[in-house]
Amino acid sequence: MGILNITPDSFFDGGHYNSIYLALQQTEAMLKAGANIIDVGGMSSRPGASIIDTNEELSRVIPIIEAIHQEFPDCILSIDTVQGKVAQYAIEAGASIINDISAGSIDSSIWEVAAQQKVPYVLMHMQGKPENMQTAPKYQSVVLELIDFIQEKLAALKEIGVQEFVLDVGFGFGKTVEHNYQLLKHLNDFKIFELPILVGLSRKSMINKVLGTSPKTALNGTSILHSIALLNGAHILRVHDVKEAVEVKKLIQYYK
Repeated sequence: MGILNITPDSFFDGGHYNSIYLALQQTEAMLKAGANIIDVGGMSSRPGASIIDTNEELSRVIPIIEAIHQEFPDCILSIDTVQGKVAQYAIEAGASIINDISAGSIDSSIWEVAAQQKVPYVLMHMQGKPENMQTAPKYQSVVLELIDFIQEKLAALKEIGVQEFVLDVGFGFGKTVEHNYQLLKHLNDFKIFELPILVGLSRKSMINKVLGTSPKTALNGTSILHSIALLNGAHILRVHDVKEAVEVKKLIQYYK
């Protein structure tokens, strides 16, 4: 899953692809490098970020999704949003997956959209909201609490008619570095749900705080964690650097 941020303020590539021309150029590059899914987002979810106005988010992502869908009709597009209205318009424009970091906690109508449109829903765990999620996150047992969370949310989603799911434990979303590595170490435990597991590790602070790197210099650390994640049961890597992630996947598949 290649990341396409249509944002001015994302932690790594904010402002890089906020025109149709640049977004199409980056999409083509990621597809040629081996991306299977392009994940389009119009709102930064970095720590401290605020939820933006729905119309602002729509104005950022819908023209881009329409252009990608027209230029690359076979491309699988995911909409990275917490807003039901944005998800609805994005699907109408050509997206076919909803990637919701909030698990419906910010706008519950996004669940209804997933049910009505019969599209896969990426269920992610986040403690709090982006603006406050890294303010002293606490767990008795991060792994067990996430398993309980996923079980509860899946039951509620199935009750309203959502049929297809991808799980995301939410690395960096309301977790300390220690919590993140506990989840990475026990990623296999989430296989009990018999659903695809997506991981978002690319260039995150759980790498930088250990290695003393920055997002710009965290590619090597990212590749190492991608290797561990794939060995521990991950199915989908959400990445900024598609070529390198594809190489990691090929080597891990050969190793296995």
